Amino acid sequence: MNDKYNANLVKDYKPKFILKRMNDGLTQVGKFKVEYIEWNDKGEFAWRHNDIKIGRSLLLDNGWMTTVITEIIEQRDKYIKFQTKNSTYELTEL
Repeated sequence: MNDKYNANLVKDYKPKFILKRMNDGLTQVGKFKVEYIEWNDKGEFAWRHNDIKIGRSLLLDNGWMTTVITEIIEQRDKYIKFQTKNSTYELTEL
C-alpha cells in the first residue's frame, strides 16, 4: 500500500497557518501552504506567488481567499498583519 494515499495519514495533519480576520474574529486554517494571487489589469488571475505584496490576494490551501491587499501593516518571522480592501488580517505560521 502506498502511504501517500492513506486517508488516515491525511486527516492527522496539523494546521500550518492560521488566518484571522480582525474585524469579526473569523479564523481560517491552512494545512499546507499560502499563496498570493496576482491579478492583471482586467481583474483576472495572472500568477501565483509565495510572497506577499500590495495588489495581490492571499489564498489559503482550503480555498479561502482575501480581497486585494492594500497595506502590509507588520511583517516579521512567521507573522504578517495586513489590510485588504475590506478587512484587516493576521496570518500566523505555526
